[in-house]
Amino acid sequence: MALTFPNHSRSYDPGKQSIRFTGYDGVFEISVFVEVAILQAMTKERLSEEIHYLAAFDGLRAAIERHTSKTYSRRRRATVVLTKADIK
Repeated sequence: MALTFPNHSRSYDPGKQSIRFTGYDGVFEISVFVEVAILQAMTKERLSEEIHYLAAFDGLRAAIERHTSKTYSRRRRATVVLTKADIK
């Protein structure tokens, strides 16, 4: 089954320097962490605060969801950590 993203909530995790959001594989919830470095690479901007990270994530959400789906299809786990290597 394909990964879907019906829940649009997201949050910033300062300890992991990531944006966290949720995807679903059927009834299974998949936690996704997107490293802040990805957002900086994709926007080519220097982001420094939570509000900037979340705004960048919101603007790039469709692309991030596509990269997350590709990464998840290669290694199906309950947690996906999207790194810069996954977006190349």
